[in-house]
Amino acid sequence: MTITVTFIRHGESEDNLKGIWAGWKDAPLSDLGKKQAAAAAEFFSNTKFDTIYASPLLRANTTAQAIHGRQQAPFPSFIVTPNIREQHFGVAEGTTFAYIPTEHDTLDELFAQGIYPVLYHRDEKFPGAESLNDLALRAEKAIMECVIPHLQSEEVAHIAMVSHGLCISELVAALLRLDPDSRRDTSYKGLLNTAWTRATVSIKEVANSSEGLPPLDVQVTHVNVAGHLDGITPFTSDSTSENSEARKFFGGGGALAEVALSDERPKM
Repeated sequence: MTITVTFIRHGESEDNLKGIWAGWKDAPLSDLGKKQAAAAAEFFSNTKFDTIYASPLLRANTTAQAIHGRQQAPFPSFIVTPNIREQHFGVAEGTTFAYIPTEHDTLDELFAQGIYPVLYHRDEKFPGAESLNDLALRAEKAIMECVIPHLQSEEVAHIAMVSHGLCISELVAALLRLDPDSRRDTSYKGLLNTAWTRATVSIKEVANSSEGLPPLDVQVTHVNVAGHLDGITPFTSDSTSENSEARKFFGGGGALAEVALSDERPKM
């Protein structure tokens, strides 16, 4: 049996406009974000989801509610799970992000000054925060909680997981790790607001599988699809250059995002 998993990023939030670290900081959707959520809901109105899993954070939960509201009866189950929240940024939550750290300062020295730069290694984190490796472990729990039970059922299922950019990138990676033959050299970062990524999942045919979860066949069929946003103006004409770049970054694009996708710290 094959199930389908569609990962959907939330619409733009009010905090996305401010260029701040806002992992668990719970801001609502911006006016643009509401339009994006409505466009996603309209697009998915012709897709029958059996279950919609949603992050409890407003920006994702509101997006998920919009999608759920445009589904046809019988409506899919709607389940809120904290395991698909965004990465937690600890003491940096609500502070302005800095892209290139002050020359020669170590991370600890920057933190002591209240400067919280973009981090480039998976084990790095702000005080009281999650690293990307921590987020990966939480993503694995979410896959076991939200995906595997459907795979073990006899009913064909299409589930949606409405989450956040960094979390979705780790959710897809966690799913691929369950397939020993999967390609793992593709980045799933830089997702646009309300863009969707999709995978099909089935159990591999194994003659003598060991106890526990057998290896899976995971095929990522779509990545960062956002055609439903065509015609929606992404930025206001009065945006400053700095705010526009921050808005692009948190929306999955722009020059800053290209640096982030390289996973290399700028030379200090």
